[in-house]
Amino acid sequence: MTHSTPRRVRVRAPELVGKGGWLNTGDQQYTLSDLRGRIVVLDFWTFCCINCLHVLDELRELEEKHADTVVVIGVHSPKFAHEAEHAAVVDAVERYGVEHPVLDDPELATWKQYAVRAWPTLVVIDPEGYVVAQHAGEGHVHAIERLVTELEAEHEAKGTLRRGDGPYVAPEPEPTTLRFPGKALLLPGGTFLVSDTTRHQLVELAADGETVVRRIGSGARGFADGSAEAAAFNEPQGLALLDQAAVVVADTVNHALRRLDLATGEVTTLAGTGRQWWQGSPTSGPAREIDLSSPWDVALFAGRVWIAMAGVHQLWAYDPSDRTVAVAAGTTNEGLVDGPGPEAWFAQPSGLAATADRLWLADSETSALRWVDLDGTVRTAVGTGLFDFGHRDGPAGQALFQHPLGVTALPDGSVAVSDTYNNALRRYDPSTGEVTTLATDLREPSDAVLVDGDIVVVESARHRLTRLRLPEEAVRVESVAHRTRRAATEVAPGRLRLDVIFQAPAGQKLDTRYGPSTRLLVSSTPPGLLLKGEGADTDLSRTLELDPGITEGVLHVSAMAASCDDDTDNPYPACHVHQQDWGVPVRLTEGGADRLPLVLAGMDDSAG
Repeated sequence: MTHSTPRRVRVRAPELVGKGGWLNTGDQQYTLSDLRGRIVVLDFWTFCCINCLHVLDELRELEEKHADTVVVIGVHSPKFAHEAEHAAVVDAVERYGVEHPVLDDPELATWKQYAVRAWPTLVVIDPEGYVVAQHAGEGHVHAIERLVTELEAEHEAKGTLRRGDGPYVAPEPEPTTLRFPGKALLLPGGTFLVSDTTRHQLVELAADGETVVRRIGSGARGFADGSAEAAAFNEPQGLALLDQAAVVVADTVNHALRRLDLATGEVTTLAGTGRQWWQGSPTSGPAREIDLSSPWDVALFAGRVWIAMAGVHQLWAYDPSDRTVAVAAGTTNEGLVDGPGPEAWFAQPSGLAATADRLWLADSETSALRWVDLDGTVRTAVGTGLFDFGHRDGPAGQALFQHPLGVTALPDGSVAVSDTYNNALRRYDPSTGEVTTLATDLREPSDAVLVDGDIVVVESARHRLTRLRLPEEAVRVESVAHRTRRAATEVAPGRLRLDVIFQAPAGQKLDTRYGPSTRLLVSSTPPGLLLKGEGADTDLSRTLELDPGITEGVLHVSAMAASCDDDTDNPYPACHVHQQDWGVPVRLTEGGADRLPLVLAGMDDSAG
């Protein structure tokens, strides 16, 4: 049953506090009372997280359409140590084109006040300062838009809505040749092709790595084929030679692969529709008809173009001979699991490098270096999981990276890793199993290419290419190990009730036309933590049993729900998929909680 104005649970919104202060406000500091009369949408995000980047893109239309009533505020809540550095947050806000105020909350103070458990989480606050909705994950903006329209009408009638310009103040643009470049490629003629990500262009630089030869793309965010001047990209990243005459481009935010003709500068689309892949969409077929999800890098391996599909934690492959695309490895679950390609788990793969017998990959969210064999088996060289990272050299089993985005094959069979959040270039040697550091004091290196015994690094946050000698002896650095900054949730050993809360948005109902509309998948690190309750089912609530002999670990919870417009007269109602993965660090303590609520959409009415 649906009501025209559903009863809404109202909770007073906690104050916005963050040690890093405010960005994009012209140095103004804000409190919630300054925003009274506006509908406020808090976006809890962190810049490493691909789902957070998807939500930034989803929010753009809402911000434009309701510019005089809605204020979106990004609350930056770091996962990695590097993300707690203020300068890195300033860079990320510009890099991803964030056009709303951002509160830098390095100590997770506001995150804790709002009891947030996942990146990204969206919280809606009404014009009187009450929380009226919370959504975790992506795909919720249509529901928020509907709620905003209701709130506008309700508070217009009450006289509590205040229209006008928002607090956003655009920063001054910087006159650099490149702006947050992503990846680079050495072209057959000795010049460099660089993805100038934040400016939505490709730039060809002369052999000196500085002089501009030409720019490809209009420079405006868009999706258009055509000449070098007319074509449009949307935050392009990875580049690979398709053959001597053409380059394939991972056009990340367009969810597409593009082809650049090196002679003419003409850009065409090879794969993708411009729409983002969702659970249930086809995973193989004619390349131009299949949706992709944030392709971040590309590499030619064993006759196919492999794609680091960061948005769904998989590797896909494009076959140039029959112009088809298909999943090559990964389940869409986020984590670190080796084995046959279809069973492997990845976490935001972001960098690829092919040799004759291995496809190397930087698996950024697990801070791992991994590879795929010719038979499709996935293996891990360095890295242990989603929550361990740092800067530590030594044997691969102990070595640590921090959110690496790039990997480069070296002539001696070793690989260089662009260890992005450690601001370093690292090296892994398969023959010795050792990890060393080649260079430090780089700013967010995201890729590197070999040129005549030197290595040219894309220093993304310094907006330039930097040429380094490949040293004979690696540099020694201080060892640092980190764990994720989130506090563990204290739970009682034994039975734990897991409730994923999902309330279909107003005017919608669960989509049951094709069977159950919900899915819940639960696993744990270490695997022994869960005595009962592991695996997939359709019920969003489940009783877990935790091993009292294990004191701490991580519960991995993946939930999905589909809802459709509740309109009996329409045979083709609009439907939406809501999806989120949580990694919840838990500590088993007597007297800890026996219920773990995770909000996918709605409010946890049984709280408090």
